[in-house]
Amino acid sequence: MSNDSELLNGLRVLQIGPGLAAAACGRAMADLGADIHRLDPDITSPLASYLNHGGVGAALTPETLATEAAAAIIICEGHPLDLQAQGLDQDHLRPLNPTAVLVYISPFGQTGPWANRPATDLTLFAASGISHMLTGQVTDLSEPPTRPVGEQSAFIAGLAAACAAMHASLLDKNQSGAIIDISIHEALATLAITELTRAGLNGKSWSRERIGDGNGATVCILPASDGYVAISPREEKQWAVWLTVMGSPEWGAEARFKTKPDRAKNWDDLHALISDWSRGHTKQWIADAAQEAHVPSFPLRELTEHFDSPQLEQRRFYRKVTLDGKVLQAPGLAYGLSRTGAATKPAPIDAGPLPLSGVRVLDFSWVIAGPTTTRHLAAMGADIIKVEAPGRGDPGRASELHTVLGQGKRAIVLNLKNSEAVDIARQLAGECDILIENFGTGVMERFGLGAKELCAANPNLLYISASGLGRTGPEAKAVAYGTLLQCYAGFAGLNGQPDAAPRVGFAWLDPMCGLKIAFAAAAWLWSRKAGGGGARIDYSMIEALLWTLAEPILAAQLSVAPKPEGNASVRYAPHGVYPAMGEDQWIAIAIETDEQWRSLCEFAPGLAAMSELDEAGRRDAGDDIDNILSDWTQTQSDSDASNRLTVAGIPASPVANSLDLVACEHLRVRNFWEDHDGGVMPGLPWHTSFERQSGPAPGLGADTDAVLREVLSLSDTEIEKLHGLGALG
Repeated sequence: MSNDSELLNGLRVLQIGPGLAAAACGRAMADLGADIHRLDPDITSPLASYLNHGGVGAALTPETLATEAAAAIIICEGHPLDLQAQGLDQDHLRPLNPTAVLVYISPFGQTGPWANRPATDLTLFAASGISHMLTGQVTDLSEPPTRPVGEQSAFIAGLAAACAAMHASLLDKNQSGAIIDISIHEALATLAITELTRAGLNGKSWSRERIGDGNGATVCILPASDGYVAISPREEKQWAVWLTVMGSPEWGAEARFKTKPDRAKNWDDLHALISDWSRGHTKQWIADAAQEAHVPSFPLRELTEHFDSPQLEQRRFYRKVTLDGKVLQAPGLAYGLSRTGAATKPAPIDAGPLPLSGVRVLDFSWVIAGPTTTRHLAAMGADIIKVEAPGRGDPGRASELHTVLGQGKRAIVLNLKNSEAVDIARQLAGECDILIENFGTGVMERFGLGAKELCAANPNLLYISASGLGRTGPEAKAVAYGTLLQCYAGFAGLNGQPDAAPRVGFAWLDPMCGLKIAFAAAAWLWSRKAGGGGARIDYSMIEALLWTLAEPILAAQLSVAPKPEGNASVRYAPHGVYPAMGEDQWIAIAIETDEQWRSLCEFAPGLAAMSELDEAGRRDAGDDIDNILSDWTQTQSDSDASNRLTVAGIPASPVANSLDLVACEHLRVRNFWEDHDGGVMPGLPWHTSFERQSGPAPGLGADTDAVLREVLSLSDTEIEKLHGLGALG
């Protein structure tokens, strides 16, 4: 696929300050051709230098700020008080540019009781609830919760900022001057959207302690002769085929393993039996044999194993960058992007109060990644027509997933095995601006709904295909799920404690992809508004994950291949998660400066004698310091200790769970939680100065007849005939 990455040609963006999240936001926009101007960019680490394109920029002064302020989007990162002191708050920036979209990124947002609370990547992951569930359920609760590898808070917040900012840039010119408030805390929390919704509506929280199979019967990691492999024979037919891959062992016929509930109940015995077999084969052999049988499986790879990947090479994923005098491979776009229609302005979209007012989206996606994308588009005002098969529809309907991700959408049922239904789908695509699908490679083409056909019929259509590894390349047809891709990419293997066996962990990738795809869709709408035509986005989930793993990818080429380090930091010490008073209660503490260290020494008995240690000295005494800190934290309430430490300027946070977030006063004050059916549901990963569109999630097929009348102008007689033919389920 050709790669046209210049969607944002002509968009001028000003990025101010050394913040990594602002740099990730700028990098996402620069990847699509935006003209990024930087004031005081960070170049103190390989990651910062890479995100900031080598640090090209100018010093932040009143003069440079006044000169550079003529941008469509201005991005600032920092606590409200710090931004005010630098003259970067709204009162100072708005007079310089009355129409720019102002994007503010900060640990806890620009408002609320925690707005100026100190925080780091470690403490934000603890406060957001993600550390609590990142590596999946554990057998031993003495294992500390961990943060993910690679400064992920910067990438998630940066993508949220880029997505919100691009949508704000689409507002009618009479509504220009939008304000975007990105709380990194909230952006991270919304990755666990199902868990948050369950907690808000039903008062239930995900347990960190392994209960039963710990989801192993759905997806698990097995030892191989040369490492590990992940498999997911989650359906009964997949399990039956998986048994044949293993040579049809006698134990496979035992009643205790007959159904999925049986396998979950007897999981420890089952995993041991499968492991006895898997240890006799290489990880790649197992994955290949499983995929050949259409059972989702991938080897756990090291990051370095992807450097010579035929799949990534054919898709031209990596780009060359020069850091520290070395030419390195760095992550690329994460999607193929090609123009499909003439660069002519389409019929004008009806202007409305929201960025996507008048935009219509035909949504064939299901489960998490695609529905997260279209939830964001719906919130920004788009008319989302969710297409589902008759019967049970989207599997997300079986949980709280559809309740939250289906908000503000319309739902129709089409039986695509019926030629009349396929014709209806084609007609709908002709009346839509965007189509998104995440079926297996080739499925839409077999229905007669492939990109080539639909884009030819509608030259102004954006056709988005989201898949595990992309629609091109030797691995394009591999059966994949997000959690398996986390294993394949190297993400799962790097998250966790040193010397511990890897675990699949929380479904991180899908919601992250929802942000990145929604950003790309908004970027295309901006391009089309400027005169561009239709396009095809071939989105690869594994490439998106590797895009966020830039830090360990660069480190693997500059020093040694990264290994799991738990909560350790190469820059700060002490830096960890320590046990607090009570079962499975923890507190994250990160010391960035000597001043913070001296303050910490006033709290924990035993540290006073070490108060003058610098960072190198603290690292040398790391084990002793961690033991002293653990002795102290175990006598403390996690919330009380955290509050006292943060008042003293020390980044700290309890490791929260979903119920803690529901009860969080800061989130309540910021209106993160929204009332719903006697409970609450989480909001978006951003706050804006303009309204959002909402509404209840639709029932299966609830809007079929209305959509056909309104969009295709079909009569009641024509619709009734389609029902009779079985086209509408």
